[in-house]
Amino acid sequence: MSHKIVLGDLVPWFSGTSVSGAPFDLHVDAGCWTVLAFLGELAGERAQLEVSALLSLAPLRNDDRLVIRAVFTGPVEMAGQLAAVRHPAVSFIYDRGAQLSAAYGAAAMPRTIVLDPMLRAIANISWDHPSGHANAVSELVRGLPTVDESAGVPLYAPVLVVPRVLDYALCDLLVGLYDKLGGEDSGFMQDIDGKSQTVIDHRLKRRQDLLIVAPELREAIRLQLVRRLVPAIERFFQFSPTRVDRFLVSCYDSAVGGHFFRHRDNVNAGAQHRRFAVSINLNHDYDGCDLVLPEFGRRAYRAPDGGALVFSCGALHEVTPITRGRRYAFLPFLYNEADAERRLASNDRLHDGEALYRGDNDRLLPPLAAD
Repeated sequence: MSHKIVLGDLVPWFSGTSVSGAPFDLHVDAGCWTVLAFLGELAGERAQLEVSALLSLAPLRNDDRLVIRAVFTGPVEMAGQLAAVRHPAVSFIYDRGAQLSAAYGAAAMPRTIVLDPMLRAIANISWDHPSGHANAVSELVRGLPTVDESAGVPLYAPVLVVPRVLDYALCDLLVGLYDKLGGEDSGFMQDIDGKSQTVIDHRLKRRQDLLIVAPELREAIRLQLVRRLVPAIERFFQFSPTRVDRFLVSCYDSAVGGHFFRHRDNVNAGAQHRRFAVSINLNHDYDGCDLVLPEFGRRAYRAPDGGALVFSCGALHEVTPITRGRRYAFLPFLYNEADAERRLASNDRLHDGEALYRGDNDRLLPPLAAD
C-alpha cells in the first residue's frame, strides 16, 4: 500500500545500511536539510540522468547543512554497481521489496522529498514536475538557508540550565576520585538483531567513565539532586523524576580526542525508559566539548561549574570535540516509576552479558510507605 507524504508533517523514520556498507539512521540526519531521492529502478536512462543531477549537488553537501540519500529498487545487482561509486555526497540505499518507497508515496511515481532539520516534509517533487524534476530539486536545494536560519527566527533548544546543583567541594571530590582511579571506555548502546548491546567505536564516541559505587558518595549526590534539581524539573518541565540511571564521573580528554557524535538517548530497545538527560559540569578549565542540539541549529550550551543542563532524551544532541584540557561531568538519566517498570520489562531486550536491571538501587526518593 502506497502512502502519501503530507507537507509539514513528520515523515517515517527508517534505518539500514547503504550499498557501501555504512550504517545510517534517518533520525540522525535531523539538524540538516535532507534530500530523499526515490529513484525506482536504476536500469533506465532517466534514472541515470537523475543520479547525475543528484551528484551535481555534491558541493552543497555538509553534515551540518545538507544530507542526500538516494533510494532505489529493482534488481539487487545494481547495488553492487553503485557500491563502486562511493561518492561522499550521496548515500545509495537499496529498497528491497520497495516497502520504503511505498511508505513515502513513491511506489507508483519516483520523486524527491526534502525534509527540514526536524525531519518534516517541505517539498514533494515528482518526476513529472512541470518545470522538470531535476531542475526543481536543484533550485530548491540551492536556495535553502543555513540550519540556524531555517525557522526564520533565532532557534533555542528546550534546554533547562540549573546552576549550583552540586557543591563545589563535591565537584572537586569527584574530579579527584577520577584522577586517582581513572576511567574506562564507556561505549554506547546499539541495537543488534533487536537487542541492545554496548559497543565501542571511537569514531562516534570517545569518553572514559568511572562508576561511583561508594554508598556514602552516591547518597551525597542523591540528596543534592533531590533538593536542588528535581524541584526545577518539576516546575519547568512538569515532570517528577523518582529514579536515576547511572552514578558515574565522565571524562572527555583532549589528549585522546574526546567527543560524542550526534545521537538520541532513548531510541535503543534497552534505553526507552530514559526521560531526561542531565549534564552536570564538575570543572571549567577546558575548551570545546559543548552540548549542541542540531535540530535547533549550531548554538552551543555549557553548564556552569556544579550546574546542570537538562533536556529530553528524545532530542538529537552531540558533544563537540574537546580541544584543550579535560572536561569532567556527572551524567545521569532521570525517569519515574512507570518508566522503571518499562525498564524492568526490557531486560529480555538486552544482549547476553549486559547488566540486567533489578530496580533496587536507582531511587531518587524513598518508596512510599505501605498503608
